[in-house]
Amino acid sequence: MTTNPKTAIILGTGLGQLASEITDSYEFPYSEIPNFPVSTVEGHAGKLIFGKLGGKDIMAMEGRFHFYEGYNMKEVTFPERVMYELGIETLFVSNASGGMNPLFKIGDLMVITDHINFFPEHPLHGKNFPTGPRFPDMHEAYDKRLIALANDIAKEFNITLQHGVYLGVQGPTFETPAEYRMYHLMGADAVGMSTVPEVIVARHCGIKVFGMSIITDLGGFDTPVEVSHEEVQKAANGAQPKMTTIMREMIRRA
Repeated sequence: MTTNPKTAIILGTGLGQLASEITDSYEFPYSEIPNFPVSTVEGHAGKLIFGKLGGKDIMAMEGRFHFYEGYNMKEVTFPERVMYELGIETLFVSNASGGMNPLFKIGDLMVITDHINFFPEHPLHGKNFPTGPRFPDMHEAYDKRLIALANDIAKEFNITLQHGVYLGVQGPTFETPAEYRMYHLMGADAVGMSTVPEVIVARHCGIKVFGMSIITDLGGFDTPVEVSHEEVQKAANGAQPKMTTIMREMIRRA
């Protein structure tokens, strides 16, 4: 079977069910791909999938790599370099994140409009790859045309979307109440442990990006709330059908 995908998707925590929407698929375990790290986090299957979604050829990562797993940033973002070499032009990223915006509730979908990089290591640190300039512009890390398309689809399917700034941290601890409040004061609406390095490298490669977070827990408010990875997965799974609808329709129409 031949495939020529121009679109890639990264399926994050609890969002691997979207893979079941992919038809005519064939899979490669990360362990069988040269130089690919292996996912070590529960809920991340660790497979590269090629197939069709929304009638389009796509490439999907079922499970991503995180800085907190002990990988360096070159390893975390190696898949985006592979995407560039395969001719990928658009990347859809998804994640589970903690909400700090008082208007958010658990299970909300948040379209990422911008991000704040709070990782201790930058993914472009070191010798510059020839895929982009030494000092890449990041004024539109998340494609405005794709955001507008998502808004139109959400309205058509009566799905409520939040919009906000995603702040990326190294983890693996969930945030303290004070950290949640600090990040919100810095201008962030949601916080998570992924996505930002992937987006930076994708944009360095000239790949357009659309990002969406599922708000799986809330923090920084008057009453501290305990959170566990199991609760995050449960909330992500509950919101997955809405995200699947939007992602599938975006890929079909983009």
